[in-house]
Amino acid sequence: MQTRPLGHLGTSPCESFYSGGAGRQAETEVSQVFVFHLSVTIIAKDEADRIEAAIQSVSFAAEIIVLDSGSADDTVARARAAGAKVIETDWPGHVAQKNRAMELATHDWILSIDADERLSPELAGLIQSLDLGAGNVVGYRFPRLSWWMGRPIRHGAWYPDCRVRLFHRRCGRWVGRDPHDFVELDGNSQKLDASLFHHPYRNLQEHLQTIDRYTAQSASLAVQSGQRAHWWDIAIRPYLYIVKSILLKMGFRDGVRGWCLALLGAAYVALKWARIYWGNRSESDRGTE
Repeated sequence: MQTRPLGHLGTSPCESFYSGGAGRQAETEVSQVFVFHLSVTIIAKDEADRIEAAIQSVSFAAEIIVLDSGSADDTVARARAAGAKVIETDWPGHVAQKNRAMELATHDWILSIDADERLSPELAGLIQSLDLGAGNVVGYRFPRLSWWMGRPIRHGAWYPDCRVRLFHRRCGRWVGRDPHDFVELDGNSQKLDASLFHHPYRNLQEHLQTIDRYTAQSASLAVQSGQRAHWWDIAIRPYLYIVKSILLKMGFRDGVRGWCLALLGAAYVALKWARIYWGNRSESDRGTE
């Protein structure tokens, strides 16, 4: 893969990193010796049908790292053929895997995407035009436009889903409770007005399977952390989700897809809180034995 160095990338804007004489000396030495590049990190498993599009959308980057956690299909071969550096590893969870990918990167500015995502041409152009490191901006956030059943979803709970994905590694880290992760920054972020494209589900069956898997994982971690659920969480929260998605965020404007996503989202909420509720009862029963 032919790569173009992003020579305009700056050094870290985090004051804490460059505090003290040693930090200032290191900053001077780095700016004189190195040309800064951009590292892209992608986590993947069984994404042979989508990994190439993700890699091609960030082909301007100096380094593309794919962390594969045991794919049984051609993900590894296709990622390597597309020009990525592939590292085969285990699966410690979403947050830990993304932090691991960041640590394996060789450049300070990190662009993190998933295998089912790709940069829009507009977003790719904006990122390449940025003067990274200028001012006090340590990260960039941008909206994520998701497709469902063949069409983009521009309303409801799915949009704009603005997320930080481009950041300086010394000023950011992945946090959250699996499977829901996000970047936490030590500094300011700036919004870019271009979209990250997202194709989360190949079909309705995969969507339903993901709801089952994610609610089980989320509920298990919630119970382990001591979170409690009550009957009203199961009875009321799903309806509040529908009101938010359909009315407050105008999901009805996406037509039947908007209604389907609101109902599926409500099912996710109901199932998660039901699993927490019954998980709490199981913990109580074990405690009385």
